[in-house]
Amino acid sequence: MSAQLEKWHFNVDQYYRLAEVGVLKPDDRVELIEGEIVKMSPIGSPHAACVTRTNRLFQSTFAQRAVIWVQNPVRLSDFSEPVPDVALLKPRDDFYAEHLPTADDVLLIVEVSDSTILSDRNVKIPLYARAGIPEAWLVNLPKKMIEVYYDLVENRYRKCLKFKRGEILVSPTVPGLSLKVSEIIG
Repeated sequence: MSAQLEKWHFNVDQYYRLAEVGVLKPDDRVELIEGEIVKMSPIGSPHAACVTRTNRLFQSTFAQRAVIWVQNPVRLSDFSEPVPDVALLKPRDDFYAEHLPTADDVLLIVEVSDSTILSDRNVKIPLYARAGIPEAWLVNLPKKMIEVYYDLVENRYRKCLKFKRGEILVSPTVPGLSLKVSEIIG
């Protein structure tokens, strides 16, 4: 007879309590995904450069119309608080100082992926869809392409557009967002 392994699922309050009592350290790179504390991959140079390019492009286009949220948590539910690479948020005078943004605050979310493509595509993108985020990008660094997920139906993205280097990406949900893929990919 084999024993069944049990997982302990944490809510956001318990997750923060683990940090308060020192179980999670300030420099631990973790995020809460559907109640599980998930270790995030180290950030290499190509990933960091892509996030920086995306941030700069969004700042130059949306700095006065949105909050650009870089590698900060977004509270999607009582059991999920992922840390996307970049999120374009609805503007707020306090820049979300009073509370973390929720799914209702997110216009667009971006995951930059080099070594975590499958988990980003199969776990994080569906998580964003279930939370009701209107558009999510998966920047696939090895293939030098951007996958744009949108058109939510029953908590799933119904459509995915793929843009390659040399092409122009026009957001299907964010007015005024148009860019060359190479400006993000490099």
